[in-house]
Amino acid sequence: MTAPGFRAGTVAIVGRPNVGKSTLLNELVGAHVSITSRKAQTTRHRILGIRTGERAQMVFVDTPGFQTRFSNALNRAMNRAVTGTLSGVDAIVFVIEATGWDDRDDAVLALLPPGAPVVLAVNKVDRVKDRAKLAQLLAACAAKRDFAALVPLSAEKGTQVKALVEEVSRLLPEGEPAYGPDEITDRSERFLAAELVRERLFRLLGEELPYTTAVVIDEFKEEGALRRIHATIFVDRPGHKAIVIGEKGATLKRIGTEARVAMEALFGGKVFLELWVKVKSGWADNEATVRQWGYE
Repeated sequence: MTAPGFRAGTVAIVGRPNVGKSTLLNELVGAHVSITSRKAQTTRHRILGIRTGERAQMVFVDTPGFQTRFSNALNRAMNRAVTGTLSGVDAIVFVIEATGWDDRDDAVLALLPPGAPVVLAVNKVDRVKDRAKLAQLLAACAAKRDFAALVPLSAEKGTQVKALVEEVSRLLPEGEPAYGPDEITDRSERFLAAELVRERLFRLLGEELPYTTAVVIDEFKEEGALRRIHATIFVDRPGHKAIVIGEKGATLKRIGTEARVAMEALFGGKVFLELWVKVKSGWADNEATVRQWGYE
């Protein structure tokens, strides 16, 4: 039994692409459960991150950045993940950048249910040196909606994240936790392995590699303390395959090495990782393939 007054609930983290939602989730949970990179739209799936304290359990839902500029089967699936999440949560954390509000933030704001309690997280304050401009932004934001709270923070530095946790916990109903105290996500290691490979792809290749790149786990076996993982990287064109492999396979080797190290840190054990690269043209526009590869 939990202590009297214990609070538990689900909290959606929403915002336009590349505002730092996944970085914030990882900081809140204290583990690398959602991948990050400078490439917009890195997050494609709905991912739960669980934070359990003495007084509350918060189940944070990291959603893909809501896409307003492009429309294909993949982006439509990700937008459905965002809108589908918002209807069943106890509170919402709406993330914007401290550098300013733009039209894409208005598009996300319009999606939020009118009666839902929303905390505005103004992220990346470490990049704003002029405190007066930050104060002006907060005042302008307060006029856009009756937010439950406005919290300036830096997810990357960990600044003010505890203040965000306090504000969110006040919005949750009293109740029993849905997850054990040591659980940090609802996603399987198989899923996380694919995500960590994709993270390395985006981090190492950046703008060289189109967004339409996917990773599929072909085999995931546990042999004692060893995890043996075989995965395929799918790209859209033969030229993209050459970029991923690199000269004499050097790029692919580095992707595999860095992904393996990240997996071992997260899983707490040794990993054998083998990667292949294949071309599957037009997969992001194919509804059947998008569903087959696990996009909601």
